Amino acid sequence: MSAEDPPIVLRLAESEADLLSAQRLRYEVFIEELGGDGPLVDHAERLERDAFDPYFDHLVLVDRRRDPTTLTHVIGAYRVLPGDRRAAAGRFYSETEFDLGPLLKSGRNLLELGRSCVHRDHRGGTAMFHLWNGLAEYVLERDIEILFGAASFHGTDSAALAAPLSWLHHHHLAPPALRVRALPPNRQEMNLIPADRLDRKATLAATPALIKAYLRLGGFVSDGAWLDHAFNTTDVCLVMNTTEMSARHREFYLRKKGQPQ
Repeated sequence: MSAEDPPIVLRLAESEADLLSAQRLRYEVFIEELGGDGPLVDHAERLERDAFDPYFDHLVLVDRRRDPTTLTHVIGAYRVLPGDRRAAAGRFYSETEFDLGPLLKSGRNLLELGRSCVHRDHRGGTAMFHLWNGLAEYVLERDIEILFGAASFHGTDSAALAAPLSWLHHHHLAPPALRVRALPPNRQEMNLIPADRLDRKATLAATPALIKAYLRLGGFVSDGAWLDHAFNTTDVCLVMNTTEMSARHREFYLRKKGQPQ
């Protein structure tokens, strides 16, 4: 790396070391920090992985000052599955939690998102901005029309999450044509508190930053949440129609693509 090269770069995973480092980062975030687990989690090697990883593309934010052989060079990650790979994978990852029928019947070009995470030392800075820019380029290059994926609240105590879940239900429920539904037996209703009893500032403060970022881009949420006891999370399915983004963010996408506005 020359003095002119940026130390932090965003790209698709290019090697086994990239993927393993992303899985190590996911282990640190989802297993060590948030208390999750799963059937293919490798605690000995500290890797969070599952059967879907081979089918996804992995966007990785790489610190080129770190030695890849130490598996610490990936400081941010996002995995994405284009709809044309669903058949090879057998299903979308989130189909175990949500009925995706409306999306599958839409005939639109779909992209499933998941496993978004940033190393604790790089949160609150530009890391998430780089990941979002990389995702924007991926979406534009492939003419993706619908983005979707599970996003999580920490914990499975519905009473503790009643306010933010209710706010999402009342203010950001997906329109019928895009309204996926959480599946039983782990379905959690989100209409828990009447709209007029909610404090907007407090509920948004209790909502994870990633979910709020999707909402700012014009995203919607599922009918119902799903309690993921293995991962110790309460999941909502976020859905975003890239043709109906807010004007400000739509213009940003078009500028990147070089299209007239």
